[in-house]
Amino acid sequence: MPSPMRSAAASTEAAPQPTLPEWDLADLYPGPRSPAVDADLTAAEQAAKAFAAAHAGRLADLTGAELAYAIAAYERIEEMLGRLMSYAQLLFAGDSTDAETGRFYQTITERVTAISSHLLFFTLELNRLDDAALEAKLADPALGAWRSWLRDLRVFRPHQLADELERLLHEKEVTGPTAWVRLFDETIAALRVPVGEETLTLNAALDRLSHRDRAVREAAGHAIGTVFGSNLRLFSLITNTLAKDKAIIDGWRRYDHPWSYRNRANMVEDTVVQALVDAVVADFPRLAHRYYALKADWLGLPKLQHWDRNAPLPEDDDRVIPWAEARTRVLDAYRGFDPEMAAIGQRFFDRPWIDAAPRPGKAGGAFAHPTVPSAHPYVLLNYHGRTRDVMTLAHELGHGVHQVLAAGQGYLRGATPLTLAETASVFGEMLTFRALLDAETDPKRRRIMLAAKVEDMLNTVVRQIAFYRFEMRLHEERRGGELLGERIGEIWLEVQRESLGPAFEFAPEYSVFWAYVPHFVHTPFYVYAYAFGDCLVNALYAVFREGHPGFQAKYLDLLRAGGTRRHKELLAPFGLDAADPAFWKKGLDVIAGFIDELAGEGRA
Repeated sequence: MPSPMRSAAASTEAAPQPTLPEWDLADLYPGPRSPAVDADLTAAEQAAKAFAAAHAGRLADLTGAELAYAIAAYERIEEMLGRLMSYAQLLFAGDSTDAETGRFYQTITERVTAISSHLLFFTLELNRLDDAALEAKLADPALGAWRSWLRDLRVFRPHQLADELERLLHEKEVTGPTAWVRLFDETIAALRVPVGEETLTLNAALDRLSHRDRAVREAAGHAIGTVFGSNLRLFSLITNTLAKDKAIIDGWRRYDHPWSYRNRANMVEDTVVQALVDAVVADFPRLAHRYYALKADWLGLPKLQHWDRNAPLPEDDDRVIPWAEARTRVLDAYRGFDPEMAAIGQRFFDRPWIDAAPRPGKAGGAFAHPTVPSAHPYVLLNYHGRTRDVMTLAHELGHGVHQVLAAGQGYLRGATPLTLAETASVFGEMLTFRALLDAETDPKRRRIMLAAKVEDMLNTVVRQIAFYRFEMRLHEERRGGELLGERIGEIWLEVQRESLGPAFEFAPEYSVFWAYVPHFVHTPFYVYAYAFGDCLVNALYAVFREGHPGFQAKYLDLLRAGGTRRHKELLAPFGLDAADPAFWKKGLDVIAGFIDELAGEGRA
């Protein structure tokens, strides 16, 4: 499963905190050299070969009960492989500069890919079953339990290739896109940014862009731009190669657009995504343009530069929030909504499931990895002690709670489309923010909190839709030939100007800042899922505040459903429909309302 990850730019500068937790991955494996790793690889390979020998070419002849038994056996093998890959991925995220960790990650990736090639026939053959024949088998309750998984699998049926081609693409993945992603990750982790007298990791340098001293922010902005500029050819090569690889695969699979696969994987209709994008773009002026014009005035600047986007307000006291206080704030907010949510969240703190300490080589930003239902999720953060970091903790813990609840569906049915995966995380943020805002009586502090929330929402909605439009334009243009890094930069600046508005003028080095966004490399066209989740949560939260009967129970049922239900089914109990253009406007109105409140207060 993909690991939802937040941008490294969401962190802020602060002194390191010595007592931050680090995860212990022993619940997956005792260590990379553990005999348990080799034992599971051997067992999975034997099971995969036996499964293929027993079932390949025979699915059409199985009864419904027999097919249900086969799917359950397939799931058990897939979960074994998922545990191995989760462990390797988390080790690599913890330190991608360590050569031995990189070797282990690549070795596991290659072995898992080779083993899973024996299983590839299963989903391909399932998709070749005639609709009527499969429906007859589904009449058996044993197979009926797998209906949602089969439904989602068959979404890709029109794009399936011949078995040999599918196997070739599957096995070549480790020397194709996966290898380029690894190169990107290792390069990013190894970058060092000279800022003044210091040499910083990229994550630490990005943190400086939120420093209260504008000279510090500016120095960091120029330094980051210089470092990315010196690596522009490499990042351009990675981007061009991955875009071309995607175009080749999309062509063979007969996808109409570069983003079509992602929409299918998210189980969301093209029209729904386009309605979201259109609504956000139409609201660029009343959201980002308006807010940043206000911010320029608050900061006393005629124009903002890119290093001012996340600057704290002048009256922000920049207080460091200790980890223990952050934990209490988030859990109290969760508890105020529902005790079960808080109890699940508490497990992450009571057990070594969170890695919060910044360190060289560690992945930037934050994510929650679901691993496998027989284990538990892990959360990665880079905690610097600012309000934004508390919100990031609330966000990732929301993912973790969702993943724990959805695990009851099992490995295949618990996987949640990216659009719905962002629901619980953004809802967790909203709960935490509202609890803090409602408890704050100081008007100045409320204004600071409100401005921080608006900026987070703009980063989640406006910025991510701008990212999405950047990807759309880049992939479309790449179809005509390789793009120079300078051209990629021009596209980047055009969408940034469109989305952020006339309050900004961009220093030349900002044209290379596209290179640090991991989603463009890891999961193309992922980014709109953040905006989807934010607007969806705004609408959901409004229903909650209106006193919708049984909201908490319905919400937890939504999370427990995992991937078994689509967004239309999940939202229906709340009286919401994402296919309605007015749905997205309702979510955007929440952001506009916060900006109205800030504008009305003026300078504190």
